[in-house]
Amino acid sequence: MTQDELAPPALAQRLREARRARGLSQEVVSKELGMSRPTLIAVEQGRRLPRPEEIVTFARLYGRTVHELVRPSLPAAGLAAQFRVGVGTERNDTDRAVDELQRLIDDVVELETLVSSSEPRRYPEAYDIEGLPTNVAAGQLADAERRRLGLGDGPLPHLRVVLEDDVGLRVFFLGLPSKIAGLYAHVEPGGSCIAANARHPHERQRWTLAHEYGHFLTSRWSAEVTSLGGARQSARERFADQFAANLLMPQAGLTRRFQVVRSSRGGAFTAADLLQLADLYEVSPAAMALRMEDLRLVVTGWWDDLLARGLRVDQARKVVGIPSRTREVSVMPRRIRYLAVEAFLEGVLSEGQLARLLRVDRGTARMIVAELSASAEVDADGDAHEYTWDLSLPDVASG
Repeated sequence: MTQDELAPPALAQRLREARRARGLSQEVVSKELGMSRPTLIAVEQGRRLPRPEEIVTFARLYGRTVHELVRPSLPAAGLAAQFRVGVGTERNDTDRAVDELQRLIDDVVELETLVSSSEPRRYPEAYDIEGLPTNVAAGQLADAERRRLGLGDGPLPHLRVVLEDDVGLRVFFLGLPSKIAGLYAHVEPGGSCIAANARHPHERQRWTLAHEYGHFLTSRWSAEVTSLGGARQSARERFADQFAANLLMPQAGLTRRFQVVRSSRGGAFTAADLLQLADLYEVSPAAMALRMEDLRLVVTGWWDDLLARGLRVDQARKVVGIPSRTREVSVMPRRIRYLAVEAFLEGVLSEGQLARLLRVDRGTARMIVAELSASAEVDADGDAHEYTWDLSLPDVASG
């Protein structure tokens, strides 16, 4: 690697963003590198190219690979600053989550540059909810989005696919600390991004996606960290939660299904019915019960009463025969996984680069390649045949 091979603007910006994401001051870094602070400032401003050995030291200090620092595409500028990440040698959970989100966005932008592809953005105009009561705004906006996306008023499966394919959001799943449900940010050139906790249950993950989508629709340019518990919720967080409830459990469809169940039971609605309805909508029983209380379908306090009378959700689900759903763990958006496999098959990415991009080991990367580049068909005799297809071909032929 020679200095002539480096891209000064991109390199300078990456070094600056990496230092901030790491929570290090210029004084600390300059001492570690044995260079003066004015020299470090010149490097971060692109007025001085760092020597190769200095780049190696930067990479070690910032927890990056050399490749991450010297790649030519511009980084997601200012992501750490959006979340108001503090300066210091100790980093908290939010700092680390933002740092990982930054690196994921950078990897995605680099891949799209390599394969000459870009995320199709189908963003609606941001909604103005100023002056509206929170519950009214949440209900109106959720109904409007369901109509715009042609989702009807029933259960909403495959929410991640809808947000990625129909809206153009970048949805990541990270191994976040349990207290962090998700993050939302808009940063160029990455666009609008949601990160949800890969360790949370399936139902909590869906709620997080809907919640962060509410932030995207109303406060697109403001970064958000959604934490569980703790201090009293802000007005924006209360809105996002009510939007999630309305999006995942729309009033008209839920009321209709509730009435059908009651009619079949002679006017009764049991805890078993609650569990089955929650499973149908892929939300937690608590979320379903509280939504039904808000809609006056059951009396206020019904959920608390069920718990007081000894309802244990996990045990009750087994009795009713409802299996636990598998949580989402795929770090990268589906479209990016396909692009990465296509790039690997065309020789643009090595197996090691593919594994690093997808955040898996090489064995798992090979399995992903086999899964995404092959499919199965059943012929007229009922026999399954597997075939491999070219991921770069269009789905529908023209002409």
